[in-house]
Amino acid sequence: MMAWMRRTALIISLGLSAILWLAYYTQYFKWRHCFNELGRCFDEETGVTYLQQSNLFWLPLAVLFSCISVVQLWRFLR
Repeated sequence: MMAWMRRTALIISLGLSAILWLAYYTQYFKWRHCFNELGRCFDEETGVTYLQQSNLFWLPLAVLFSCISVVQLWRFLR
């Protein structure tokens, strides 16, 4: 693969990884202490209900794209 394609793949995977980790933090990790027995947390200031199940969606995607970023970085530096 050409160097510019590897660089582009690395930048895209790093960007997606950062966005997904941010989504994980804002949708689950920041509110992890607030969930009730139904797995819901209501933020009265913003009127948003956060779900505990969002952990099962954002975390695997963030880890997956972080792993892809590491592989892309390794291939780029090789």
